[in-house]
Amino acid sequence: MTSMTVNGKPVRFLMDPDTPLLWALRDAANLTGTKYGCGVGDCGACMVHVDGEALRSCLITIAEAEGRFITTIEGLSRDRSHPVQQAMVAEQAIQCGFCTPGMVMAASALLAKTATPSEAEIKAAIPNLCRCGVYPRLVRAIERAGRVARRAETISAAPAPGVSTADAAREVPAIGAPQADE
Repeated sequence: MTSMTVNGKPVRFLMDPDTPLLWALRDAANLTGTKYGCGVGDCGACMVHVDGEALRSCLITIAEAEGRFITTIEGLSRDRSHPVQQAMVAEQAIQCGFCTPGMVMAASALLAKTATPSEAEIKAAIPNLCRCGVYPRLVRAIERAGRVARRAETISAAPAPGVSTADAAREVPAIGAPQADE
């Protein structure tokens, strides 16, 4: 039995200790925001925070994660209000979205260390592969998230998930109000 804290809650995995953390999170904890991309640490789609550091969850076993604090994309913010999440949307740095959770986790770990990273620091800290090629927008999004984190800028965000359709339509008119027969 392997114990750790995942998204602020104590968790015990009754799995082989050599199981990659990725599969424990996805299959046992149903935290599917952490994506399986390559399984060998090249793509970064499975990035999570382990004790605040961005690590590829396909490369760490649950035995190696024993007693540590794990944060997944689901635990970063319940309502997508984290500055990196807001800036990714505002800068249109999301295309297909598959690599996005890993990029957000890598970027948020970087910004936890410095809210004013240089472009070179951003590129070094974000090893993620994106087949859609959002890299220029990703750099802008991380720079913007840094400004938001240090309160030099705000972002008008879309309504949080779980908002009623009617409330969302009032906040974002392009969504459109629900019809009576819906």
